[in-house]
Amino acid sequence: MISKQMQQEIAGSSAIRAMFLEGKEMAKKIGAENVYDFSLGNPMTPVPEAYNQAIIEAVQTETSLELHGYMDNAGYPETRQAIAQNLNQRFGTEFEFKHIVMTVGAAGALNVVFKTILDPSDEVLVLAPYFGEYRGYIANHQGILKEVKPDTSTFQPDLTDLEEKISEKTKAIIINNPVNPTGVIYSEETIKKIASILERKQKEYAHEIYMVSDEPYRELVYDGYKVPFLTKYYHNTFVTYSFSKSLSIPGERIGYIAVCPNMADCEQAISGLSVANRILGFVNAPSLMQKALIKCMDERTDVAYYDKNRNLIYETLTKLGFSCIKPQGAFYLFIQSPDPEEKKFVETAKKYHILLVGGTSFSCPGYVRLAYCVSYEMIERSLPAFQKLAEEYKLIPEESC
Repeated sequence: MISKQMQQEIAGSSAIRAMFLEGKEMAKKIGAENVYDFSLGNPMTPVPEAYNQAIIEAVQTETSLELHGYMDNAGYPETRQAIAQNLNQRFGTEFEFKHIVMTVGAAGALNVVFKTILDPSDEVLVLAPYFGEYRGYIANHQGILKEVKPDTSTFQPDLTDLEEKISEKTKAIIINNPVNPTGVIYSEETIKKIASILERKQKEYAHEIYMVSDEPYRELVYDGYKVPFLTKYYHNTFVTYSFSKSLSIPGERIGYIAVCPNMADCEQAISGLSVANRILGFVNAPSLMQKALIKCMDERTDVAYYDKNRNLIYETLTKLGFSCIKPQGAFYLFIQSPDPEEKKFVETAKKYHILLVGGTSFSCPGYVRLAYCVSYEMIERSLPAFQKLAEEYKLIPEESC
């Protein structure tokens, strides 16, 4: 018999993945072209050609031992140096290669950070709505998750609630920016206020409270918005990053942790991250991917592709009477459910072969998430179905009829 804990994990397995699999079954019955699957945040744009070429060049020029052998648990020094230099050029930071630890994606990075900083029953604050896997990552290391309410008019965090939730046991706060599932960017003003609150609470409780910046969508921003780089605002910050979205390589599982050079006990934190990488079983990040990254620091996927999708789906749905904030980044739309019970709305959408994910999965009931990292043509095909859905809920404004 498997563990009771794992039995609970299976029972609460990701609603996003479950919806994705349901879409596959639906496609078998009615044809893939008739299913409008907006459930999974799987990057749609092509991998930059320069990255593919960098992989080929690494295979052709590196020795087998150098390319496929073990290295320092923190990763190749030359890859870490390339990342440090890139961050310094872009954000005016002062990273050295030693401040960078290569990881198995952002998920691996978060687990490595929590393994390094959490003692049993330490509390980690998360800003609702949030990526549901945070629950598992925190629980993996015997931490306790505490939710902070959002201001649903803006989906910036409720800072009064944030301050009230910080306690003697608070060890960290996760800042996901841009946010999955809303697409909102936490503004510089918001970040400064959070940093100020944390500084006060660190003094009050006489121990470090870490900011863990989860940034897989950092490069996916629109309309000239900027994502604040958090080490510039708060010293006790770990930045966790994945190239999954910026290079469209989610299956390659490559990312990093950047440790603020001004962090308290910085050298000890870096040593802890390296050891955690090993004892969690990652050992090191994928070697080939590390080698390819060295020449691709400025490469990006086609953000304009997602922007085109964003504008079409947002403008159409709001004209049909659906309520949502226009996303500033990432590739998600967070729609207010026209049914007080969001699960009923999700089920109704299925009648028209539209697959959405309920906001309860993100600890924000009453909403649904739509992932528009799909083909533009699929969005166009889905629009009549959305119109029927809006008509069923009597949402369409009279002037649009």
